[in-house]
Amino acid sequence: MYEIVQGTTHGLSDAADFIETLNALAQDQRPEACSLFDTESEIIVARAPGRLDVMGGIADYSGSLVLEMPIREATFVALQRNPSRNLKIVSLSEETGRETSFEMSLDDFENAGYTVDYGTARSRFQLDSARAWAAYVAGVFLVLMRERGVFFQDGARILIASRVPEGKGVSSSAALEVAVMQSVAAAYHITVAPREMALLCQMVENLVVGAPCGIMDQMTASLGEASRLLALLCQPAELREPVSIPDDIAFWGLDSGVRHSVAGADYTSVRVGAFMGYRIISDLAGLETRHIARGGPFCIDDPRWRGYLANLAPSEFEQAYASHLPERIGGAEFLSRYQSTTDPVTQIRPEGIYDVRVPTSHPVYEHHRARLFAELLAGAGSEQRLELLGELMYQSHASYSACGLGSEGTDRLVELVREAGPKLRLYGARITGGGSGGTVAVLGRSDAGASIADVADRYAEETGYRPYIFSGSSPGSAAFGYIKLKNS
Repeated sequence: MYEIVQGTTHGLSDAADFIETLNALAQDQRPEACSLFDTESEIIVARAPGRLDVMGGIADYSGSLVLEMPIREATFVALQRNPSRNLKIVSLSEETGRETSFEMSLDDFENAGYTVDYGTARSRFQLDSARAWAAYVAGVFLVLMRERGVFFQDGARILIASRVPEGKGVSSSAALEVAVMQSVAAAYHITVAPREMALLCQMVENLVVGAPCGIMDQMTASLGEASRLLALLCQPAELREPVSIPDDIAFWGLDSGVRHSVAGADYTSVRVGAFMGYRIISDLAGLETRHIARGGPFCIDDPRWRGYLANLAPSEFEQAYASHLPERIGGAEFLSRYQSTTDPVTQIRPEGIYDVRVPTSHPVYEHHRARLFAELLAGAGSEQRLELLGELMYQSHASYSACGLGSEGTDRLVELVREAGPKLRLYGARITGGGSGGTVAVLGRSDAGASIADVADRYAEETGYRPYIFSGSSPGSAAFGYIKLKNS
């Protein structure tokens, strides 16, 4: 029977449930996971939540303010050091009850005394799609080896149990990365500040997994606070004062059933288009550009906008630049004229055709909307303020759709919320995160749970899919800390 010898569950029922799961495994109730841990060594348990993207979303990579709520659903990681220097990872599926496992040696991350580069590691994980998920976990070790110079004398046995649904746009990947990083730091006595932890986890996803995400997901999983919106200015990761959610207001998430992926072509092409637009604007503004590495992206000497598209005021964008941006441009033509962009994560395909004007305008206006939203929410309560907050969410959703990041399912959920409206105590809705499916965030009065359920019922009647309803929030990994368990 495992007992807590350090740390606390913080009164979270899912934390207590996970410890019970570990005890059940110790009684041979699962074939693979039950033999994962030895009974003598301590186990470190970490927890990180998913997030509901209330405002900001894909504008994070352009330096926008984003407002993120850590959700109630979280990922748990139990880690025990393994003297063999092997990694053995077992993931328990909440949905299917099945186990998925992966094994490798940490020696595989080294070659002739040197740590392998990210590209080599990424290619190895991508060779087998059935095992690619392990990059989110094993990649934590590689990033710590390369960025912090950590040498792992021991390997690890790792058990993962996540209640953050995958493919629903609530950042199950960041929750996994952060929970793993927190458990590794605790087990190997590595000091990593919460903000740095988020940045390192972003590197796992960008460089080892190969998904071009921004920073907001990892920051929320690490530094989020229950019942407050994490306010993050993504330049690159400046924390602002959290925005408390008034007691009479609540946010929900409604899953559309349309699977979301941040690595999808739509998200990537919209991101490329925004960076193309910024590169073109820099030329129009007469800003100097220079390569930061041979064949690499440009660095723009930009005192006015400080290197971020989101700092361009909407009025200046419309007056001076919007009409000069092409609606779309071929990759080969752009590369011939401008050579590169400032984005180190994405690549321009010469054969591709990219929308430019709309993806460039989105972060300019989204940053403005997010700033207004934070100000209004801080003093919310009146019907007029709630309607203004809702309109900002509807505008954000429309902008996503204009970028090509909508979906039939998410559009219909937003329409159903709009039809319900203030008379049923619902005020606004928008698609979240990377778009192209996933979850819709909804703003309403805190007593509007029945109206949310009615929207879900109507959607289920029309589509045959019953949305998962995200409700409530919970603390990020930094506030939770970690739990140390010993077998009694």
